[in-house]
Amino acid sequence: MSKTIRELAEELGVSKQRIQQIIAKLSTSKTPNKEGNRYVLSSKDVHNIKVLMGLENDNSSTSKLENRVVDYDVYLNTIKSMKEKDEQIKSLLEVQKQTQNLLDQQQRLALQDKKMLEEYKSEIKELKSLNIPTQGSEKDDSIPKENSVENRVKEPQKQNKKWWHFGRRMQ
Repeated sequence: MSKTIRELAEELGVSKQRIQQIIAKLSTSKTPNKEGNRYVLSSKDVHNIKVLMGLENDNSSTSKLENRVVDYDVYLNTIKSMKEKDEQIKSLLEVQKQTQNLLDQQQRLALQDKKMLEEYKSEIKELKSLNIPTQGSEKDDSIPKENSVENRVKEPQKQNKKWWHFGRRMQ
């Protein structure tokens, strides 16, 4: 069943020039045959023109190849994103290990500080228990002596000064 450009243009509701433009865009292997000055369009040619216009889906090998290319691109993008995710996971695991090591170190240091503090407290208690009896007798004796010495030193310093002499000494 052959058609002319005019018949196809009327069927699709476009101008003859539009059909000629589409035929010019077709690849050389898909270009329809000419009989004289006229194109004679076979059903395959009509199908190719409709596909290029976007009126029909092309289920030929080119669309399958394009789908494969798109699928392969999606596949490559997926692999790339998975590799990036793997790198991120590795870095996060490394950070987690470092954090755990720091936490363990902090806990060990806190425990060590606690033990040392307890040791110091016990040493202080021991020293206090040893020094309390001897220091207590010495302190009791030394306090009145210090007070008496301080009182003697302060007594000579306490002299009543008259207020009228205070201003003359400054001049």
